[in-house]
This record gives sequence, C-alpha cells and structure tokens, in this order.
Amino acid sequence: MSAPSPQSARRTVRVTIVLLFAAWLVDYADRLVINLVLPSLGAEFDLNRGQQGLVVSVFFLAYALAQIPGGMLADRYGAQRVTLWALLSWSAFTALTGFAWSFVVLLVLRFAFGAAEGIFPPASLKVLVERTTPDERMGANGVIMSSNAVAGVLTPLLVAPLIAAFGWRSAFFSTAALGVLVLVAVRMWLPAPLPRTGPETGTARPGVGGVLRLGVIWRFSAMMFGYSAIVWGISTWVPSYLSEEYGVSLATAGALVAIPALAAAGAIVVGGRLSDRLGGHHRKVIVPSMTVAAAALLLMAFSSSLTGFVAFATLASVAVSLCYMPILAVPLSGLAPEQVGVGSAVIVLGGQVAGMVAPPVVGLLADAFSFQVAFASLVVGVAIAMVMALLTPQDAASFRTATGASDLPAPAKAQS
Repeated sequence: MSAPSPQSARRTVRVTIVLLFAAWLVDYADRLVINLVLPSLGAEFDLNRGQQGLVVSVFFLAYALAQIPGGMLADRYGAQRVTLWALLSWSAFTALTGFAWSFVVLLVLRFAFGAAEGIFPPASLKVLVERTTPDERMGANGVIMSSNAVAGVLTPLLVAPLIAAFGWRSAFFSTAALGVLVLVAVRMWLPAPLPRTGPETGTARPGVGGVLRLGVIWRFSAMMFGYSAIVWGISTWVPSYLSEEYGVSLATAGALVAIPALAAAGAIVVGGRLSDRLGGHHRKVIVPSMTVAAAALLLMAFSSSLTGFVAFATLASVAVSLCYMPILAVPLSGLAPEQVGVGSAVIVLGGQVAGMVAPPVVGLLADAFSFQVAFASLVVGVAIAMVMALLTPQDAASFRTATGASDLPAPAKAQS
C-alpha cells in the first residue's frame, strides 16, 4: 500500500476526530440522561437512593462485562463494523428505555443498553489508532474524549427543560434519534485506515490471552478505576444533592452542573496535549493533579454555600480531567494496533467497574450518613489513581519491555 499524501493523512485524522467526537458525545449524553431523570424515576417507581443508584450501576455492570468481548470483536471483525453495531443497538435500547413501565423492566433495559454501549470504547480506540500516528494520537484522543465533558455541559442544559416540559421519557427518545444520525454519518464518511509504519510494524506482541494476563495492563485499569470513581460519584449525585440541599429546580441544577463539565472539557484536551508532549510520563500529570483534586473534593463536600460547592466542584473536575488522557497515553502508544481492542478494553473496564460501584456506594453513604460524607469518600479514588501512576511504566518503550514485547526491525519489504 502506497503511503498517503500528507494532506490526505491530515484529512483522515480530522474527519476521524469529528466523527468519533460525535459518536462519543451521543454515547455520553445517553448515559447522563439517567442522572437527570433519577428524581422522576424515584417518584414514579417509589425508589430509594440505593435503588436509584442500582439503576445507574446495572448499566455499568453490563458495560464492564462487554468491554473485553467488544475488544475481541473489534480485533476480529474490524473496528468500524463493531462501532456501527454499537451505535445501532444502543440507540434502540435508549429508545426502549422511554417505554419502561416498572423498576424491573427499567433494570433489564439499562443492562441491555450497557452491553450495547460496552462494545464501543475499544472499537472506537482501535478506529483512532488505525487512522493516526503515535505522536499525534493522544492529542487527537484528547479532543475526541473532550466530548464527554461537552456532553456534560449540553445534556443538562438541553434535556432538563425537555424533561420539565414533556416528561422523563422524552429524554430517551430524543437522544436515541441523535444516535441514529451519528450512525449514518459514521457509515458514510469514516475514512479508511492509514498504512502502518515505523515501530508499529514488525513488532512481536502477545496474543489476546497474553494481553489479558499482563499485570501491567491491569495496573492501568486500576488507575482508570480510581479516576472514574471520582467522575461517576460526582456526576451521578450532584443534581440530586443540589435539589435536596439547596432546593434548586432541575433546570437550574443542570445549568450549575454544566459549569464544572465545561471546565473539564478543556482540561481533557490539555491533558491529551501534555501526554503527547511528555511522551507519556503520566505520573508527572497525575500525581500533582490528583493532589489538587483531593483537596478540592474535601472542600466541595463540606462547603457551606452553593457558590463554594460549585467552585470547588469545578476545581476538582479540572484536576481530575487532566488525568484522563495520561492514563491512556502509554498503553495506546505501546500496544500494537492488532492488540489495541483487547488492551484498551481491559483499561476501560476499570472505569466501568468504578461506574458500577461508585453510584450505589455514594448513594448508600448519603442515606446512612450524609452527602458530605459520601462526597468526601471519593478521595479513595484519588489514592488509587496516584498509587497506580507510580507503579506503571512511564513511556512506550518501558511499557513494551514490561509486556515482554520486543521492537523488531520492520520487515524488508516495508523498508524498501
């Protein structure tokens, strides 16, 4: 395969970024809708906070279980095909959630929705790896994953008034329609992969089973768990906390939640740029950022005013979000493209286990003690992320050494 022109390669990267940004925006918006409708679900189905947290966590149970199978499917059948399957199936289950008539049905539909979305992250990362070079990958992924924070801004601003006007079911119907639109766009416009060059060719790597047995991959997964426990612990319960503690309306709570989410969007992009510039070395970002996050979380939890709570929540969101891309940087540079699906699935799995655990635990702590205690408990996630940042390889070369892979010269035909 002849090498593409620089202009063609740049266009491939740009179009891939735009399409994956849109797909992740809808993916994350679909997940955030449930946080906004929890008070309505609690009232309609007579649910306590623990049961409301279960509605959130059952999604993450399925999402977590689907990660590694999703990575294997992407490696076997192609990342683009699996991405399209994911978009189609999760949009269908999102729409069906709007028809739920009982708590049990809601749990079943949320589980199916989680399984459908769960195959998407490893496929998406593989789509990106196939269409970027290592030195631009984290910057590109930082832009793409800033969509999560952008969804955190737009979803409450747009969906909260929709729920107020038409009821909670309308939120699921509208986000499902957006998923179908993105599905069509990805099907029509996603570019073909770039040819592999440089260190990514001719490299001996472990197979799928070998990847799953690599302790270093699971340490990165644990780091993602710590990060995600903070993110989901905050995003799930802050709307309810603002409503109960300060008596603000759902629309006002949505606008207040958008402030830290907007700041987090910029922090994710910056974190991606830092990862590219540092060539990995994630502890240089994660250790100081998580230190700030720990202080901000405690100040947020025990703030005596609404202004203080939002200000410290914003600071915590920025500090935590700076760590997202650094967690992924070294593995995505060190893994061969044919192992990115499974390898990234293991790492993302840690985040989904956190999403499964954090919402009900925070909810139970809020019921048993107070929201202050519940939010303060999120510093456990800070500690886990910092420890794992110190116990993992800091660049692609040391990562490959830790995985037992050896950088071999490219094949002769590739060098000619």
